[in-house]
Amino acid sequence: MGEERRVHLSRSAPEAYAALRSFSTTVGRLAADAGIDARLREIVQIHASQLNGCAYCVRVHVDAAVAAGLSADVIAQIATWRESGVFDDRERAALELTESFTFIHEDGIPDEVYDQAGGILSEQEYVALSWVLVAINAFNRVAIAGRYPVPPRAGGVGGTDAAPPAAASGGTAHVHPAVAP
Repeated sequence: MGEERRVHLSRSAPEAYAALRSFSTTVGRLAADAGIDARLREIVQIHASQLNGCAYCVRVHVDAAVAAGLSADVIAQIATWRESGVFDDRERAALELTESFTFIHEDGIPDEVYDQAGGILSEQEYVALSWVLVAINAFNRVAIAGRYPVPPRAGGVGGTDAAPPAAASGGTAHVHPAVAP
């Protein structure tokens, strides 16, 4: 199974992918009900995707972040959030939580991260963000395993006239309903 014949999990088991999308829809409602706005959801989903090395999901969530009103400057600062002054305490706690969930195999959720997040986020927000992170990490693994393509956009770097990512992937949507309010 070379790269050109990589199994595409969402096409090979559409019922499983549909269940993941349904799960993501539930997570999106949970996040919205907890008061997690689109800005925060997209920030953590971009960062988890960056950490996992999922270029496909980074593109999906950068597009969603732009649609949610995030500036190019804020999006560019996500990877260096610790050194950046553009994120508030709530966003910083969520970014720290993102790293713990993404690298959960290393130390679980360390007490200091849990305590910091718990001191800033309500329990409902913590729970909702945790489920958003579970969902995005699952989608990252599906896209990475299938080596979903991330071709250049039409018009070169930064071009805006390309088809949305779902169309670029051969028609199989990889949209995370969790990003919808």
